[in-house]
Amino acid sequence: MFVFVCAGCGARLTIPLSQVALPAHAHQKYGNGIQLPVLMESGTFAVDPEFWGPPWRRWDEIHPDEAAARGIYAPVYALSDGAPGMIVIAPGDTRGTTLIPEKGGGYCCGLDWGDGPNMACETCGLPVANRIDDCSLWQAVWLAPDAVRRLPVDNSDTATLSWAELLVEGKGTPPFEPITRWGSLLGLNHWWSWSPQWEAAAGRALAHLLAASDGRPVTVPHGLTAEVFQRALDALLPAGPPARRAVLAGPGLSVPDADADILLLPTHPQTGGPWSPTGPAASAYPVPLPFGVWMWLAFPEPHLHLPASGTMPDGVLRDDPPAPRPYHLFRADPGTFQHTLVRLPAVRSPWLREILENLTQYMRTGVF
Repeated sequence: MFVFVCAGCGARLTIPLSQVALPAHAHQKYGNGIQLPVLMESGTFAVDPEFWGPPWRRWDEIHPDEAAARGIYAPVYALSDGAPGMIVIAPGDTRGTTLIPEKGGGYCCGLDWGDGPNMACETCGLPVANRIDDCSLWQAVWLAPDAVRRLPVDNSDTATLSWAELLVEGKGTPPFEPITRWGSLLGLNHWWSWSPQWEAAAGRALAHLLAASDGRPVTVPHGLTAEVFQRALDALLPAGPPARRAVLAGPGLSVPDADADILLLPTHPQTGGPWSPTGPAASAYPVPLPFGVWMWLAFPEPHLHLPASGTMPDGVLRDDPPAPRPYHLFRADPGTFQHTLVRLPAVRSPWLREILENLTQYMRTGVF
């Protein structure tokens, strides 16, 4: 475990934290006016290895060779010239910080990146972080890598769980959940929808599935996996040529068939590393899924539980009635899809570049 301290004066800025993988939905912008929860679990932090945050440069100001050197192979609206290695934590895990009033800009309902670092070290006044809580963004504090230092905490090593231990722990991410819009004249507005985390995870996975397809149709397993991916795959890929077969693979599942072309694999929630197949399937194209999403696809629960209310004891879950289903078909998150696809060398193919150029049209028709 680690604590983060101010690079200027050494004052402590966080509680002890354990490192975990950066969530697939870390930079997701979801809907319009939506009240999203806290991004990180309390007691954890993640590091974004990419450049992020202001200042930004438009694509026409960047040479393609410079973009390629940063692992970006197709045009994007803008690239960050911020420092790489931003550290994200839960807002409640900060200590010894204060908001900078003149940096309190946002777009709608809260704070955003617009004015630069908006939190300072309480001891010396050095700007150290961005507090993000605007609507449609995940609530978080992003520590600036050049303004903080990471110090180990004595005798507090956190063991990395094995895949078998993760299966026993069984933390799946439910595919749909109640969504809340910020208050209006009619009060808070709630409805059941597909999970934003699922939409972001699917956006990342769909980019990999397209890259793995080589321009051929792709089939995925029936059931929830097909509900999440097949409609988009059929819309984005041509019909006719022999299809490539994608299957779920990972701990607790049978060994994939030798004819599987693509494997939908879990990533470790602590390290971010993918599960590694063995045997003939090791040569198949790996498509990463967050462990919680993969867990639900591989070992689906019969229906979602609803939190108990009223006088029921803490921790008790009702199992009737089943949670409501979303009212619309599943759509992968277009921002996460684009963010992933432009970072895959396969996007240099003309047919994949055409999908990127027509992304807005696919959004209008409900593919995304």
